[in-house]
Amino acid sequence: MEGSVVVPPGKVTIAEKFALFDEYWSPKIIGEINDSYVEAVKVKGEFVWHRHELEDEMFLVVRGSLRMQFRDREIQLGEGEFIIVPRGIEHRPVADEEAHILLFEPKTTLNTGNVRNERTREQLERL
Repeated sequence: MEGSVVVPPGKVTIAEKFALFDEYWSPKIIGEINDSYVEAVKVKGEFVWHRHELEDEMFLVVRGSLRMQFRDREIQLGEGEFIIVPRGIEHRPVADEEAHILLFEPKTTLNTGNVRNERTREQLERL
């Protein structure tokens, strides 16, 4: 593979990554796979109702619990559980207490989807 740089694999300790930040609803890039990011995000309270027209999202609960609200129902997630939200589906994540979530989503995904407000993060910090 002439001209390309190959980065050797290394391990990531998820708890160490979460210890590096305190803010809520501000995803941090902790890895990349193909055209997607692995992001760590701390959540508490309600996020904004939104949808992603072109991207699916996966939410994996590492610590705490998360309620994924849809317009017609709600799904409760505990530690070690995940949900995939298909593109185009309006949703709102809610955490009654602080929760630690891993997001798996394409690099093109804007955290607030079709909504732009004070929680929109145009550029994600890399840890």
